[in-house]
Amino acid sequence: MKSAAVVNYSEVKGSVEIREVEQPVIGEDEVLLEVANVGVCGSDLHQWTSDHSWAVNYPVVLGHEFGGHIAQLGKRVTGWKEGDRVVSETAAVIDQNNPMSRRGFYNLDPNRKGFGYGVNGAMTKYVKVPARCLHNVPTQLSFEEACLTEPCCVAYNAVVENSRIKPGDRVVVIGPGTIGILCAAVAQLCGADVAIIGLEADKKRLEIAKKYGLQTIIGDAAEWAKKVDGMGADCVVDAAGVSDSLQIALDLVRPKGQITKVGWGPTPLGFSLDPIVQKNVTLQGSFSHNWPVWERVIALLASGSLNVKPIIGGVWPVTNWLEAFEKMHHHEIVKSVLKPV
Repeated sequence: MKSAAVVNYSEVKGSVEIREVEQPVIGEDEVLLEVANVGVCGSDLHQWTSDHSWAVNYPVVLGHEFGGHIAQLGKRVTGWKEGDRVVSETAAVIDQNNPMSRRGFYNLDPNRKGFGYGVNGAMTKYVKVPARCLHNVPTQLSFEEACLTEPCCVAYNAVVENSRIKPGDRVVVIGPGTIGILCAAVAQLCGADVAIIGLEADKKRLEIAKKYGLQTIIGDAAEWAKKVDGMGADCVVDAAGVSDSLQIALDLVRPKGQITKVGWGPTPLGFSLDPIVQKNVTLQGSFSHNWPVWERVIALLASGSLNVKPIIGGVWPVTNWLEAFEKMHHHEIVKSVLKPV
């Protein structure tokens, strides 16, 4: 049986199209997942525009933010049954004997391959998933929301696990995309006073950020960052998809503060990093997530403590992927969600 899929077929810019793909054949430790919804990530856009900085196994079905129902179980899969509502982590391929994987940080395994670039992703009707990647979705959580567990986990890992945010801290988030807004929302849950900054082109996305009660700023955020004592923000979360935004973070962070960089880009830096030394600043990277982060985030989503509804700009059938991609690409909305047909 074949299904429509959003396929990135080469490194040439714009090389994404709808193709018919065969239903995957699962292995003994895998499940066949019938996809209910799949979120469009900024990385999907970067592969579409071919300005990404990671290796892609062409051709590949896009999509790594997804949830659905288990349609079939591999012979050795236990603890799950057909029909279960689940979401999946992104680490489709890992070396379980790698030292990082053995410590539970398989997200940092150098051999890791993810859905949507290393192996076929979920912008289609069926996707095969290792059972170790699955998490249960509570019945009160819709799949339109649950499919955004993954970007919420990116934000939680950056803000809670990799940052030193305390109640009352002033936090600046750079970039009002999905990850930026979610990082800001999680920082608020930590008790911080949060501002999110963007460009003139980000006006529509910043309006959405206001729904979270965030302070929104276009351009220079120095006045807000230094308002209390003139020193700057306790933490700056850099969620912009470019490398140069680190320079903004260096200007805004207070001495002995922290910069957590979760956004990345392929362009080398063109400025000095000496302020890190002069300010005694901690520069922390944050990449992906692991099992305990997923469990905590699902609990937050199910309880309503973390709400993703404001960032969902619409739901499109996968066959209308181009409209969904373009609306995000042109900053008209924050997040597009696709539904298989």
